[in-house]
Amino acid sequence: MTKDLVILVPDKNTECIIKALLSRYQAFSIRKVTSDVFTHMERDPGCYLKADSFLRTFTRTHRYALALFDREGCGQEHYSRDELGKEVQIRLNNSGWGDRCASIVFDPEIEVWIWSNSPHLERILGWTGRSSGVFSWLRSRGFLRENQSKPERPKEALESVLRTVRKPRSSATYFEVAKTVAFQNCIDPSFLKLKHILQTWFPGE
Repeated sequence: MTKDLVILVPDKNTECIIKALLSRYQAFSIRKVTSDVFTHMERDPGCYLKADSFLRTFTRTHRYALALFDREGCGQEHYSRDELGKEVQIRLNNSGWGDRCASIVFDPEIEVWIWSNSPHLERILGWTGRSSGVFSWLRSRGFLRENQSKPERPKEALESVLRTVRKPRSSATYFEVAKTVAFQNCIDPSFLKLKHILQTWFPGE
């Protein structure tokens, strides 16, 4: 095996988040990981339908494989995150990876990872200096209910914030959030699954 991990993602934004998180391996309490990250040209549907055929090429060059995609946008939104993940997992298992693979489904989208109650988030989004905090603004616009810590529509919420501050939505923003914001208290199921997988496959030295 030449590298530890090969990862298939649906777009550049997800690629940037994953690369930034893997660079913070010490925060995950894992060892440094050698990896390749590929984006599928057919985005979420491609990752859902063709992860097994795409990643089969790497069974002899990489120790482990991950397939990541959004539930919303994959074309099978009537299934749950767990149902979609299990289906892709089975196909990966049968494509030559055996127990050396996993699939992670973001619900509804990768942007759910962006919304962290961190002092760095407002700076990265360009919200610093405004009269109300970004989470208060989201509540006032109906993106966030009082008992919620993350918007139900995380991508739409992010796009609305960026439009308000006149900042373009770019992969660089996703990368900076993932590189900077603390994630130890993140309770999103897809993030916790990634954390568990990485700690199982690549325990700290």
